[in-house]
Amino acid sequence: MSWSFSNIEHIRMEFVLIAREPFISISETCRQFKISRKTGYKWLKRYESDGLLGLYDRSRRPHSTPLAVSGDVVVALVRLRQAHLHWGPKKLKALLPKEGFRVNQLPSVATIGRILKRSGLSKPKGRGRPKIYKQTRQLVDAAAPNDVWTVDFKGWWRCGDGERCEPLTIRDLYSRYLFCLRPMKTRKTESVKEVFEEVFKLYGLPNVIRSDNGGPFASLRGLHGLTRLSAWWRSLGIELDRIAPGHPEQNGGHERMHGDMAREIQSDPSPTVEEEEKRLERWRIEYNVHRPHEALDMKTPGELYRLSRQRFENIEPCVYPGQYEQRRVGKNGYIRLTGRSVFISEALMGRRVGLQRLTDNLWHVWFCDLELGEIDFAFAATLRPTAYVTPQKP
Repeated sequence: MSWSFSNIEHIRMEFVLIAREPFISISETCRQFKISRKTGYKWLKRYESDGLLGLYDRSRRPHSTPLAVSGDVVVALVRLRQAHLHWGPKKLKALLPKEGFRVNQLPSVATIGRILKRSGLSKPKGRGRPKIYKQTRQLVDAAAPNDVWTVDFKGWWRCGDGERCEPLTIRDLYSRYLFCLRPMKTRKTESVKEVFEEVFKLYGLPNVIRSDNGGPFASLRGLHGLTRLSAWWRSLGIELDRIAPGHPEQNGGHERMHGDMAREIQSDPSPTVEEEEKRLERWRIEYNVHRPHEALDMKTPGELYRLSRQRFENIEPCVYPGQYEQRRVGKNGYIRLTGRSVFISEALMGRRVGLQRLTDNLWHVWFCDLELGEIDFAFAATLRPTAYVTPQKP
Protein backbone atom coordinates (compact mmCIF):
# COMPACT_ATOMS: atom_id res chain seq x y z
CA MET A 1 0.00 0.00 0.00
CA SER A 2 1.46 3.40 -0.96
CA TRP A 3 0.76 6.97 0.14
CA SER A 4 1.06 8.11 -3.49
CA PHE A 5 -2.62 7.41 -4.23
CA SER A 6 -4.73 10.44 -5.10
CA ASN A 7 -7.58 9.50 -2.75
CA ILE A 8 -5.49 9.88 0.39
CA GLU A 9 -8.47 10.11 2.73
CA HIS A 10 -9.72 6.72 1.49
CA ILE A 11 -6.34 5.14 2.32
CA ARG A 12 -6.40 6.65 5.80
CA MET A 13 -9.90 5.26 6.31
CA GLU A 14 -8.72 1.78 5.30
CA PHE A 15 -5.82 2.07 7.75
CA VAL A 16 -8.10 3.11 10.61
CA LEU A 17 -10.62 0.32 9.94
CA ILE A 18 -7.86 -2.31 9.93
CA ALA A 19 -5.86 -0.93 12.84
CA ARG A 20 -8.93 -0.70 15.14
CA GLU A 21 -9.52 -4.44 14.99
CA PRO A 22 -8.65 -5.92 18.43
CA PHE A 23 -6.54 -8.77 17.05
CA ILE A 24 -4.49 -6.59 14.64
CA SER A 25 -0.98 -5.32 15.45
CA ILE A 26 -0.79 -1.58 14.96
CA SER A 27 2.96 -1.76 14.29
CA GLU A 28 2.45 -4.36 11.56
CA THR A 29 -0.36 -2.31 10.01
CA CYS A 30 1.85 0.80 9.98
CA ARG A 31 4.57 -1.14 8.16
CA GLN A 32 2.00 -2.38 5.66
CA PHE A 33 0.85 1.16 4.91
CA LYS A 34 4.47 2.46 5.00
CA ILE A 35 3.90 5.02 7.72
CA SER A 36 5.45 5.58 11.14
CA ARG A 37 3.70 4.47 14.31
CA LYS A 38 3.51 8.14 15.33
CA THR A 39 1.52 8.91 12.19
CA GLY A 40 -0.65 5.85 12.66
CA TYR A 41 -1.62 6.78 16.21
CA LYS A 42 -2.30 10.34 15.04
CA TRP A 43 -4.94 9.17 12.52
CA LEU A 44 -6.48 6.79 15.05
CA LYS A 45 -6.78 9.62 17.55
CA ARG A 46 -8.34 11.95 14.98
CA TYR A 47 -10.85 9.27 13.98
CA GLU A 48 -11.87 8.69 17.60
CA SER A 49 -12.40 12.41 18.20
CA ASP A 50 -13.86 13.61 14.88
CA GLY A 51 -14.87 10.52 12.94
CA LEU A 52 -14.25 10.39 9.20
CA LEU A 53 -13.92 14.20 9.04
CA GLY A 54 -10.79 13.89 11.16
CA LEU A 55 -9.04 12.04 8.33
CA TYR A 56 -9.06 15.08 6.03
CA ASP A 57 -5.97 17.30 5.86
CA ARG A 58 -6.12 20.24 8.22
CA SER A 59 -4.91 23.73 7.46
CA ARG A 60 -1.26 24.31 8.24
CA ARG A 61 -1.74 27.99 8.64
CA PRO A 62 -0.22 29.30 11.90
CA HIS A 63 -2.65 29.98 14.73
CA SER A 64 -1.35 33.53 14.98
CA THR A 65 0.71 35.93 12.86
CA PRO A 66 2.05 38.72 15.10
CA LEU A 67 3.37 40.73 12.14
CA ALA A 68 0.25 40.35 10.00
CA VAL A 69 -1.27 43.53 8.64
CA SER A 70 -4.68 44.27 10.13
CA GLY A 71 -7.75 44.50 7.93
CA ASP A 72 -8.21 48.14 8.91
CA VAL A 73 -4.75 48.98 7.56
CA VAL A 74 -5.47 47.15 4.28
CA VAL A 75 -8.79 48.97 3.85
CA ALA A 76 -7.10 52.31 4.57
CA LEU A 77 -4.32 51.58 2.06
CA VAL A 78 -6.82 50.64 -0.66
CA ARG A 79 -8.85 53.78 0.00
CA LEU A 80 -5.76 56.01 0.00
CA ARG A 81 -4.48 54.42 -3.19
CA GLN A 82 -7.83 54.95 -4.92
CA ALA A 83 -7.69 58.60 -3.86
CA HIS A 84 -4.05 58.95 -5.02
CA LEU A 85 -3.61 56.61 -7.98
CA HIS A 86 -0.05 57.73 -8.72
CA TRP A 87 1.30 57.59 -5.18
CA GLY A 88 3.65 54.77 -4.33
CA PRO A 89 4.08 52.69 -1.13
CA LYS A 90 6.39 55.22 0.56
CA LYS A 91 3.92 58.06 0.26
CA LEU A 92 1.00 55.89 1.33
CA LYS A 93 2.90 54.74 4.40
CA ALA A 94 3.49 58.38 5.35
CA LEU A 95 -0.26 58.97 5.27
CA LEU A 96 -1.17 56.09 7.60
CA PRO A 97 -0.26 57.93 10.86
CA LYS A 98 -2.62 60.71 9.82
CA GLU A 99 -5.33 58.06 9.56
CA GLY A 100 -4.88 57.26 13.26
CA PHE A 101 -2.56 54.23 13.02
CA ARG A 102 0.30 53.88 15.50
CA VAL A 103 3.92 53.40 14.44
CA ASN A 104 3.94 49.72 15.44
CA GLN A 105 0.90 49.13 13.20
CA LEU A 106 2.57 50.42 10.05
CA PRO A 107 3.63 47.77 7.50
CA SER A 108 6.90 48.02 5.63
CA VAL A 109 7.11 49.67 2.22
CA ALA A 110 7.60 46.24 0.61
CA THR A 111 4.49 44.88 2.36
CA ILE A 112 2.45 47.84 1.17
CA GLY A 113 3.65 47.15 -2.35
CA ARG A 114 2.46 43.53 -2.10
CA ILE A 115 -0.93 44.64 -0.75
CA LEU A 116 -1.39 47.01 -3.69
CA LYS A 117 -0.38 44.30 -6.13
CA ARG A 118 -2.80 41.73 -4.67
CA SER A 119 -5.57 44.33 -4.69
CA GLY A 120 -5.03 44.97 -8.40
CA LEU A 121 -3.95 48.55 -7.73
CA SER A 122 -0.36 48.18 -8.85
CA LYS A 123 1.28 46.79 -11.97
CA PRO A 124 4.89 45.57 -12.13
CA LYS A 125 7.25 47.82 -14.02
CA GLY A 126 10.28 46.66 -15.91
CA ARG A 127 13.58 48.13 -14.85
CA GLY A 128 16.78 48.05 -16.81
CA ARG A 129 20.16 47.80 -15.16
CA PRO A 130 21.68 51.27 -14.70
CA LYS A 131 24.99 52.13 -16.28
CA ILE A 132 28.05 52.19 -14.08
CA TYR A 133 31.73 52.94 -14.35
CA LYS A 134 33.92 50.11 -15.52
CA GLN A 135 35.86 48.37 -12.76
CA THR A 136 39.43 48.81 -13.91
CA ARG A 137 41.13 46.35 -11.54
CA GLN A 138 40.58 43.09 -9.72
CA LEU A 139 39.62 42.91 -6.06
CA VAL A 140 42.53 43.64 -3.73
CA ASP A 141 44.11 40.83 -1.72
CA ALA A 142 45.00 41.24 1.95
CA ALA A 143 48.48 40.19 3.01
CA ALA A 144 48.42 41.77 6.48
CA PRO A 145 45.99 43.36 8.95
CA ASN A 146 44.44 46.64 7.76
CA ASP A 147 45.27 45.96 4.11
CA VAL A 148 41.55 45.57 3.34
CA TRP A 149 38.48 46.19 5.47
CA THR A 150 35.07 44.95 4.38
CA VAL A 151 31.77 46.63 5.24
CA ASP A 152 28.12 45.78 4.80
CA PHE A 153 24.70 45.89 6.44
CA LYS A 154 23.37 42.63 7.84
CA GLY A 155 19.82 42.01 6.70
CA TRP A 156 17.36 43.27 9.29
CA TRP A 157 15.12 41.30 11.60
CA ARG A 158 12.52 42.22 14.21
CA CYS A 159 13.03 42.01 17.94
CA GLY A 160 10.34 40.88 20.33
CA ASP A 161 8.83 44.36 20.54
CA GLY A 162 8.49 44.56 16.76
CA GLU A 163 11.36 47.05 16.26
CA ARG A 164 13.81 46.50 13.41
CA CYS A 165 17.41 45.52 14.10
CA GLU A 166 19.81 46.14 11.19
CA PRO A 167 23.48 45.90 12.20
CA LEU A 168 26.34 47.66 10.42
CA THR A 169 29.32 45.30 10.23
CA ILE A 170 32.95 46.34 9.63
CA ARG A 171 35.62 43.62 9.44
CA ASP A 172 39.33 43.16 8.67
CA LEU A 173 39.73 40.84 5.67
CA TYR A 174 43.09 39.34 6.68
CA SER A 175 42.52 38.62 10.39
CA ARG A 176 38.68 38.42 10.31
CA TYR A 177 38.67 40.84 13.24
CA LEU A 178 35.19 42.35 13.63
CA PHE A 179 35.46 46.06 14.49
CA CYS A 180 31.80 46.96 14.53
CA LEU A 181 28.51 45.15 14.99
CA ARG A 182 26.06 47.91 15.72
CA PRO A 183 22.31 48.10 15.07
CA MET A 184 21.55 51.22 13.04
CA LYS A 185 18.33 53.21 13.11
CA THR A 186 19.05 54.56 9.63
CA ARG A 187 21.42 54.06 6.70
CA LYS A 188 21.94 57.80 6.26
CA THR A 189 25.48 58.93 5.56
CA GLU A 190 25.75 61.04 8.70
CA SER A 191 24.92 58.12 11.00
CA VAL A 192 27.24 55.67 9.24
CA LYS A 193 30.05 58.24 9.14
CA GLU A 194 29.83 58.74 12.92
CA VAL A 195 30.36 55.00 13.43
CA PHE A 196 33.35 54.97 11.07
CA GLU A 197 34.90 57.94 12.89
CA GLU A 198 34.72 55.99 16.15
CA VAL A 199 36.27 52.92 14.53
CA PHE A 200 39.02 54.95 12.81
CA LYS A 201 39.94 56.70 16.06
CA LEU A 202 40.19 53.38 17.87
CA TYR A 203 41.87 51.15 15.27
CA GLY A 204 43.41 53.53 12.70
CA LEU A 205 42.85 53.58 8.94
CA PRO A 206 42.91 50.72 6.42
CA ASN A 207 44.56 50.85 3.01
CA VAL A 208 41.37 49.71 1.23
CA ILE A 209 37.67 49.45 2.06
CA ARG A 210 35.64 46.88 0.13
CA SER A 211 31.86 47.19 -0.17
CA ASP A 212 28.97 46.27 -2.41
CA ASN A 213 27.38 48.81 -4.76
CA GLY A 214 24.55 49.84 -2.43
CA GLY A 215 24.13 53.05 -0.48
CA PRO A 216 25.60 54.71 1.38
CA PHE A 217 28.84 52.97 0.35
CA ALA A 218 28.61 53.34 -3.42
CA SER A 219 26.44 54.73 -6.20
CA LEU A 220 25.77 52.99 -9.49
CA ARG A 221 25.32 56.37 -11.19
CA GLY A 222 27.85 58.56 -9.42
CA LEU A 223 31.26 59.56 -10.73
CA HIS A 224 33.57 56.62 -9.96
CA GLY A 225 30.70 55.29 -7.87
CA LEU A 226 31.33 57.97 -5.26
CA THR A 227 28.90 58.81 -2.50
CA ARG A 228 29.41 61.37 0.25
CA LEU A 229 30.65 58.56 2.50
CA SER A 230 33.07 56.97 0.03
CA ALA A 231 34.31 60.42 -1.05
CA TRP A 232 35.22 61.04 2.59
CA TRP A 233 37.07 57.71 2.69
CA ARG A 234 38.99 58.67 -0.46
CA SER A 235 39.89 62.07 1.02
CA LEU A 236 41.52 60.14 3.90
CA GLY A 237 43.71 58.25 1.43
CA ILE A 238 41.66 55.02 1.54
CA GLU A 239 41.35 53.11 -1.74
CA LEU A 240 37.85 52.01 -2.78
CA ASP A 241 37.25 48.37 -3.73
CA ARG A 242 33.82 47.19 -4.86
CA ILE A 243 32.46 43.78 -5.69
CA ALA A 244 30.65 43.22 -8.99
CA PRO A 245 26.89 43.93 -9.00
CA GLY A 246 24.89 40.86 -8.04
CA HIS A 247 27.92 38.91 -6.78
CA PRO A 248 27.91 38.84 -2.95
CA GLU A 249 30.13 35.75 -3.09
CA GLN A 250 33.04 38.07 -3.93
CA ASN A 251 32.77 39.20 -0.34
CA GLY A 252 32.22 35.63 0.81
CA GLY A 253 33.99 35.82 4.18
CA HIS A 254 31.83 38.74 5.25
CA GLU A 255 28.67 37.00 4.08
CA ARG A 256 29.67 33.84 5.95
CA MET A 257 30.01 35.86 9.13
CA HIS A 258 26.51 37.24 8.50
CA GLY A 259 25.28 33.66 8.14
CA ASP A 260 26.71 32.73 11.53
CA MET A 261 25.02 35.75 13.03
CA ALA A 262 21.70 34.77 11.45
CA ARG A 263 21.84 31.31 13.00
CA GLU A 264 23.03 32.37 16.43
CA ILE A 265 21.36 35.76 16.94
CA GLN A 266 18.68 36.45 14.36
CA SER A 267 16.97 33.06 14.77
CA ASP A 268 16.21 33.85 18.44
CA PRO A 269 15.83 37.65 18.72
CA SER A 270 15.92 39.57 21.99
CA PRO A 271 12.83 41.30 23.41
CA THR A 272 14.14 44.81 22.57
CA VAL A 273 16.71 46.44 20.29
CA GLU A 274 18.62 47.69 23.35
CA GLU A 275 19.02 44.14 24.63
CA GLU A 276 19.90 42.95 21.12
CA GLU A 277 22.66 45.55 20.88
CA LYS A 278 24.24 44.27 24.11
CA ARG A 279 23.90 40.70 22.89
CA LEU A 280 25.54 41.56 19.56
CA GLU A 281 28.46 43.19 21.35
CA ARG A 282 28.95 40.05 23.43
CA TRP A 283 28.81 38.02 20.22
CA ARG A 284 31.42 40.32 18.61
CA ILE A 285 33.80 39.87 21.55
CA GLU A 286 33.35 36.11 21.44
CA TYR A 287 33.90 36.16 17.66
CA ASN A 288 37.14 38.14 18.02
CA VAL A 289 38.61 36.62 21.18
CA HIS A 290 37.20 33.15 21.76
CA ARG A 291 36.05 31.74 18.45
CA PRO A 292 38.78 29.93 16.44
CA HIS A 293 38.65 30.05 12.63
CA GLU A 294 39.68 27.24 10.34
CA ALA A 295 40.98 29.72 7.77
CA LEU A 296 43.29 31.11 10.48
CA ASP A 297 44.64 27.67 11.45
CA MET A 298 42.21 27.65 14.38
CA LYS A 299 43.51 30.94 15.74
CA THR A 300 41.22 33.73 16.79
CA PRO A 301 41.05 37.09 14.98
CA GLY A 302 42.35 38.81 18.12
CA GLU A 303 45.57 36.80 17.93
CA LEU A 304 46.34 38.07 14.42
CA TYR A 305 45.01 41.63 14.36
CA ARG A 306 47.27 44.62 15.02
CA LEU A 307 46.33 48.31 15.13
CA SER A 308 46.95 50.30 11.97
CA ARG A 309 49.97 52.60 11.86
CA GLN A 310 47.92 55.12 9.89
CA ARG A 311 46.30 57.13 12.63
CA PHE A 312 43.10 58.99 11.91
CA GLU A 313 44.29 62.11 13.74
CA ASN A 314 47.41 62.50 11.55
CA ILE A 315 45.77 62.37 8.12
CA GLU A 316 46.24 65.46 5.96
CA PRO A 317 43.87 66.38 3.11
CA CYS A 318 44.90 65.44 -0.42
CA VAL A 319 47.24 67.97 -2.05
CA TYR A 320 46.95 68.96 -5.71
CA PRO A 321 49.91 70.06 -7.85
CA GLY A 322 50.76 73.74 -7.57
CA GLN A 323 49.70 74.56 -11.12
CA TYR A 324 46.18 73.21 -10.49
CA GLU A 325 43.40 75.56 -9.54
CA GLN A 326 41.18 74.43 -6.70
CA ARG A 327 37.48 74.87 -6.10
CA ARG A 328 35.23 73.82 -3.25
CA VAL A 329 32.09 72.02 -4.42
CA GLY A 330 28.99 73.82 -3.17
CA LYS A 331 25.99 72.35 -1.39
CA ASN A 332 24.21 71.88 -4.69
CA GLY A 333 27.16 70.06 -6.30
CA TYR A 334 28.32 73.02 -8.44
CA ILE A 335 31.59 74.91 -8.71
CA ARG A 336 32.30 78.36 -10.22
CA LEU A 337 34.88 78.40 -13.01
CA THR A 338 35.66 81.40 -15.24
CA GLY A 339 32.46 83.04 -14.11
CA ARG A 340 30.24 80.06 -14.96
CA SER A 341 28.56 77.40 -12.83
CA VAL A 342 29.49 73.80 -13.59
CA PHE A 343 27.84 70.81 -11.97
CA ILE A 344 30.36 68.28 -10.60
CA SER A 345 28.71 65.91 -8.12
CA GLU A 346 26.54 66.13 -5.03
CA ALA A 347 28.72 63.39 -3.51
CA LEU A 348 31.60 65.91 -3.35
CA MET A 349 29.70 68.70 -1.58
CA GLY A 350 32.08 70.63 0.67
CA ARG A 351 35.21 68.98 -0.79
CA ARG A 352 37.91 70.52 -2.97
CA VAL A 353 38.54 69.42 -6.54
CA GLY A 354 41.65 70.10 -8.60
CA LEU A 355 41.33 71.77 -12.02
CA GLN A 356 44.06 71.13 -14.59
CA ARG A 357 43.97 73.73 -17.34
CA LEU A 358 44.99 72.36 -20.74
CA THR A 359 43.77 75.15 -23.04
CA ASP A 360 41.72 78.30 -22.65
CA ASN A 361 38.52 76.28 -22.87
CA LEU A 362 39.56 72.77 -21.77
CA TRP A 363 39.98 71.68 -18.15
CA HIS A 364 40.51 68.30 -16.54
CA VAL A 365 38.79 67.83 -13.17
CA TRP A 366 40.34 65.72 -10.39
CA PHE A 367 39.25 64.60 -6.95
CA CYS A 368 42.36 63.45 -5.08
CA ASP A 369 43.86 61.01 -7.62
CA LEU A 370 40.56 60.26 -9.41
CA GLU A 371 40.02 61.93 -12.77
CA LEU A 372 36.36 62.94 -12.81
CA GLY A 373 36.25 64.10 -16.42
CA GLU A 374 36.78 67.24 -18.49
CA ILE A 375 35.11 70.58 -19.00
CA ASP A 376 35.23 71.99 -22.52
CA PHE A 377 33.71 75.46 -22.58
CA ALA A 378 33.93 75.43 -26.38
CA PHE A 379 30.95 73.04 -26.34
CA ALA A 380 29.13 73.58 -23.02
CA ALA A 381 29.72 74.52 -19.40
CA THR A 382 29.26 70.93 -18.23
CA LEU A 383 31.49 68.17 -16.93
CA ARG A 384 31.92 65.30 -19.38
CA PRO A 385 32.72 62.27 -17.19
CA THR A 386 34.63 59.14 -18.07
CA ALA A 387 32.63 57.00 -20.50
CA TYR A 388 29.97 54.75 -19.02
CA VAL A 389 29.91 51.05 -19.82
CA THR A 390 27.31 48.37 -19.19
CA PRO A 391 28.32 46.19 -16.22
CA GLN A 392 29.48 42.72 -17.11
CA LYS A 393 29.04 39.73 -14.84
CA PRO A 394 32.16 37.55 -14.63
